[in-house]
Formats: sequence, structure tokens, C-alpha cells
Amino acid sequence: MKKIFDFCIASDFEYDADFIDLIEASAHRRGLTTYVVWPHNLNETMRRFKREEIGFKFFYDRASDSSPNFLKLNSLLVEQNVPLLDPIAKLQRASDKATMHLEFIASGLLTPYTIIIPPYDALENIFLSVSDLAKLGRSFFIKPANTTGGGIGVVSGAESLQDVLLARQKFQGDKYLLQEKVVPLEKDGKRYWFRGYYVCGRIEFTWWNDQTHVYETLGKGDIKEFKLQPLFRIIKKIAEISALQFFSTEIALNLEGKFSVIDYVNEICDMRLKSRHFDGVPDASVCKVADSIALHVKKHIQKNSSDNHV
Repeated sequence: MKKIFDFCIASDFEYDADFIDLIEASAHRRGLTTYVVWPHNLNETMRRFKREEIGFKFFYDRASDSSPNFLKLNSLLVEQNVPLLDPIAKLQRASDKATMHLEFIASGLLTPYTIIIPPYDALENIFLSVSDLAKLGRSFFIKPANTTGGGIGVVSGAESLQDVLLARQKFQGDKYLLQEKVVPLEKDGKRYWFRGYYVCGRIEFTWWNDQTHVYETLGKGDIKEFKLQPLFRIIKKIAEISALQFFSTEIALNLEGKFSVIDYVNEICDMRLKSRHFDGVPDASVCKVADSIALHVKKHIQKNSSDNHV
């Protein structure tokens, strides 16, 4: 007899366990059944799904971006019209820093001065003038446009054309962004750099130190005291542009007093707990994110159920 689970979650990241436990706990409180796919039970899950021993009403995929084997599961569920939190095509579009940069500018969002250069495979030789390099500053970032996760391929202290020529050969099929370093305002012991989470309509912000990578809770009082209300308008605009249900972004308040979007869209968020990892996300924020996902799934399933009975 086929067993239908309300909510399937897939992950290939061992440190996801706490986050997924929180999502499951919230889902269970709402009366949802859950099923988690890890690398060790991936093949068994696909086999059981193909045999119609199990089925799912909703799917949240945190693995296909880094593990090709999980793409097979994703495709299998899409073929059977299982709804996804964020489809692969949307995730891929949002992860392209070059695309997001251009769309952010077109939408009026402030970003660091950036030069986009073509893939090495498409154009081996590029020319940057002294003026171009000067606009980037003495030390600038080199970032692959599509190779994401954990700072892969990012050069943080580039200073010359030679640095650019060497860096872009690492991922030769990828575009690269040359990006000025934004210096955030530092005042009253605060470094005005923030990581924001957009999750199914809910917004959560934290302080985030770009030098130490340590998070701190951003309280409601902070938002008023430090005049941080524009952060919410900015992340809502990013949600419109990216069309994702769940992502994070980095925003800094620069020395000119303007909010600049630094790291555009992180489509698969690292949700390790601060109580377990020195550079983890505050536990309360992770709990809110997990609860928002579970609530979104519950509402989606209820809506589908009522639509099917009309």
C-alpha cells in the first residue's frame, strides 16, 4: 500500500541535521508527516518512489545544487508534479551573480562598483584599463558568477590585472565579477553589516561581521535605534527580483550612509546553530526560519486539498 508523506526534505550537508530537526518538529506540531533524504538513503528512496511505495505532497531540496545524484530525485518528483519550495531553474537564475547584479541595478538597488568579464573559455584575453582598476580600488574582490558556496573561487584581496587573469582560469566556463570592497560604517562598537533571510514572506535580519563571520541577534530595538528600516524594503525587492521563497543576502551600511547589497542571493542558506558553531546563525533566527518553512508547506497542502475538493 502506498504511503504518502506530506513533506520531503533532501540534504547532503551533515551540519543540516539540527536545522532539519527544527523544520520537522514544526511540521509535526502542525500535523504534517515528514520524510528526510540523506545520501545514505537516496537510492532506496528513489527506488521506493518509482515502485509507488511512497509519495510526497511537497519537496524542499537542499542537495541538488552540490550533489548531482540528488538531481535525479528532483527530476523524478518534478515529473510527478510534486511542488518544490524553489524549483531548480529559479535557483540557478538567482545564483548567477552577474544576472542579479544587472537586475539589481535596473531596480534601483545600490551595489558595489562591479565589472563583469566573460568566461575564459569564451575570451582568453581581456583588457582592463588603469582607470577600470582604479575604480575597483586598491584591493578588490574577484568572484565567479555561478560557482557558489562557502566562498569557492573568491579572491578577496586582488590588486592587479594579473590577479584577475589567474583567478578566472580556475572556473574557465564561468563569468567573473570584479567588485570593489565596501567599507561598512563602524560606530558604538557595531560594524554595520547585516545578513538578511527571506523565507516564504517572512523577513529575519542578523548582525553579521564580514571579518570574523560571527553573527549577533538583531533585536527590534536595534532596528529603530539604528534606523535600519530600509533593510526590509531592500530584501523585499530582492525577493521580487529573485522569485525565490527562501534565500539570504548581505547588506552593508557604507561610510556615505547608504545601504549597499554586497552578496546578492545565497540560494541555499547555511543554517548551522550558533549554540553549536561559533560562526553559526542565532538559534532564535534559525527556529523562526524553520517554522516559516513548515507553515508555508502546511498552507500549500491545505490550499491544494481545498482546490481538489471544489
